[in-house]
Amino acid sequence: MSRFWHPRIAELHPYVPGEQPRLTNLVKLNTNENPYPPSPKVLAAIQAATNEGLRLYPDPTSLALRQAIAAHFALQPEQVFVGNGSDEVLAFVFQALFQPQAPVLFPDISYSFYPVYAALFAVPFETIALTEQFQIDLTDYQRANGGIIFPNPNAPTGIALPLTAIEVLLQQNADSVVVVDEAYVDFGAESAAGLIDRYPNLLVTQSFSKSRSLAGLRLGFALGHTDLIEALVRVKDSFNSYPVDRLASAGGIVAMQDQDYFEQTRQQIMQSRTALVTSLQALGFDVLPSAANFVFARHTSQQATHLLHALRERGVIVRHFTKPRIDQFLRITIGTEQDNQALLTALEAILR
Repeated sequence: MSRFWHPRIAELHPYVPGEQPRLTNLVKLNTNENPYPPSPKVLAAIQAATNEGLRLYPDPTSLALRQAIAAHFALQPEQVFVGNGSDEVLAFVFQALFQPQAPVLFPDISYSFYPVYAALFAVPFETIALTEQFQIDLTDYQRANGGIIFPNPNAPTGIALPLTAIEVLLQQNADSVVVVDEAYVDFGAESAAGLIDRYPNLLVTQSFSKSRSLAGLRLGFALGHTDLIEALVRVKDSFNSYPVDRLASAGGIVAMQDQDYFEQTRQQIMQSRTALVTSLQALGFDVLPSAANFVFARHTSQQATHLLHALRERGVIVRHFTKPRIDQFLRITIGTEQDNQALLTALEAILR
């Protein structure tokens, strides 16, 4: 600890992202990246935007990108906010929308950035335990709160809450902002975006990183009532007026428009997930029902840490969390058919 630090900095426990290995010969199934490249049309748009215009600042309102996103969801551009990755959008949410008079509520097993943001921005929070089946129990959220946030599908479990349950949650918490973090929604869950015009307390966040293969571009967005969006804009413009650069905007616009490529790749991932789950179960794994581009699995007789290290020795990396209740699970990203087969071959050798 440096004597020049703000006192709160010493108390932070920063988010730890999944490993980005320097070795090139690993089968990388640990960070839920899309195994398929971005749309060729997206790459062409980014290349076309690489011109002398880069000497100029981008549009601070990202209007063209917001229009493309709004058109996709049948909303108005004023109902769309964009940022430098959905993580930045979520950071603005914690600053702009969660109230200090009661704790923000989110699941105990969830995206581990939430408590980091809460600590960084001094937002009181309370974690709500998932059920024994790792599901959200709506009755647990019928209490005073300064806001509610959860991923849908949840991470790292992959379990999705149905849209009917989300609507009940919105009705039960009409005086609180309910944030549905939909980073993985395109792989089997139903987006809550269609509820926005009926519930002014709903904010939906999504990412270009997963289903649109643009994790390296850092682009995310939020959808909600104009009052909520205005609050996010006020925070953004007090922090960085230009979070979305020209290349990201050009790629994002085309990514939203190339629906055929989007459908092709997400369907392939969902089909691969079904096949992988069947194979893992045949090897003695219990696999939670996933609506994401990953699975959460534990072996009936082998320790998770043993499997984690044994897989790495065979050139396959997956993600392991040491938190109570889930320390025997491995989170495995859905890869290409070749990646998935490499995983299964390695597991067969380890278990044999």
